[in-house]
Amino acid sequence: MDEVISRREFMKSGFSKGPVTPGRRRGLPQPPLEKPHNPDFALVDLPEPNSNLVKNEDIFSCIASRTSRRQFTGEGISLSELSVVLWATQGVKKVLPRATFRSVPSAGACHPYETYLVVRNVEGLDPGLYRYLAISHKLEVIEAPASLGDEAVRATGNQTWTKEAAVFFIWAVEAYRSEWRYGKEAAKFMLLDAGHICQNLYLAVEALGLGTCAIGAYDQDAMDSLIRVDGENEYAVYCAPVGRI
Repeated sequence: MDEVISRREFMKSGFSKGPVTPGRRRGLPQPPLEKPHNPDFALVDLPEPNSNLVKNEDIFSCIASRTSRRQFTGEGISLSELSVVLWATQGVKKVLPRATFRSVPSAGACHPYETYLVVRNVEGLDPGLYRYLAISHKLEVIEAPASLGDEAVRATGNQTWTKEAAVFFIWAVEAYRSEWRYGKEAAKFMLLDAGHICQNLYLAVEALGLGTCAIGAYDQDAMDSLIRVDGENEYAVYCAPVGRI
């Protein structure tokens, strides 16, 4: 029980307990606003987000009907639908020299999350692993083995209901992007940011007539390995399959 109680502390604000000495106050350079594109990886242009795809324009109705959905038809979704969901969760509205303004709030406008996609059935995309480049609204093709879909299921502890999802969203945090500004207080803000992102995903899929169910219970090492990150400076925090219902 003591261990459980001790884990509560990182949820509290610690700004009154002593000085915060983040990297910016020590003169360290700010990290990039987005993980740089690997030139060895191909790029896929995404369609511009199209509001005509929205089936339910009533925000009150979307909030009222929002729920976790664990049954998918197995049918695919279009690249245009995926574009809308990506824009809703991490879309960049404005780029400043030291910050981005996006479709979701983020402490200090740090936006430390990278969006990885395990694609199973999206029109126009080969099955495989992708990363969303939010500033340019493109996809980076990391790997294209079809078996990654099954690896994603295993990484969630074999939550087999995810197998019929068209695409699996995985959000990984580049921790120093927030730590540079907030130091040891960054952990709380990074978790809050994950909640903002996933709630927008829920509302976006509800508006499009799709479904999702957020997953926080997963094998950390397996999920980090799946998306090809080091698990220390960048690591998975949250994930959610999206599919047709």
